[in-house]
Amino acid sequence: MHLFSENLAVEIASYYRNLALGHGAIPKVFTLVNGEGSQYLFFIDDLQLEQDEENQFLAFIVQEHEAVCYARGTLVVLAKSSQLIEFAVIDEDDDEAIVCSATLMRDLDDKPVGLTEFEKTLAPKESIFFSGLFEPVELSENKQEEFESLWAEMKPKILHRMMEI
Repeated sequence: MHLFSENLAVEIASYYRNLALGHGAIPKVFTLVNGEGSQYLFFIDDLQLEQDEENQFLAFIVQEHEAVCYARGTLVVLAKSSQLIEFAVIDEDDDEAIVCSATLMRDLDDKPVGLTEFEKTLAPKESIFFSGLFEPVELSENKQEEFESLWAEMKPKILHRMMEI
């Protein structure tokens, strides 16, 4: 497993803790890191795409930026009183994914007030529904241009930085 994958898991856990407890928000997040440590992070909700097109776009971005790992996270509502924040880190060169989950506690006004520590486990990569983003995606010229335009539109909302090793 690439060192960036381990660091990404720690970072996303911290990021979600800050978003949930500091801002009361639990967005769907996507982030990737390439071999040089260049990291991009954005909210999936900003894409406003159907599921299949969203996956094509994410695969396009993973390939365009030559990612070595990526992560995707979301809020999982099991019941009104049982909610989890979960994310998985997919490494290009590993058969296992890092899966992290923490229980979210809310007050009577539905405001996030607590989050357990993220429990980290390893799972077979193929068991993660979005694990195929490293697979080559074939797009028409029009679709590729559409995705390039969407990426350019999103640039102001994308957190881009160099990840430390």
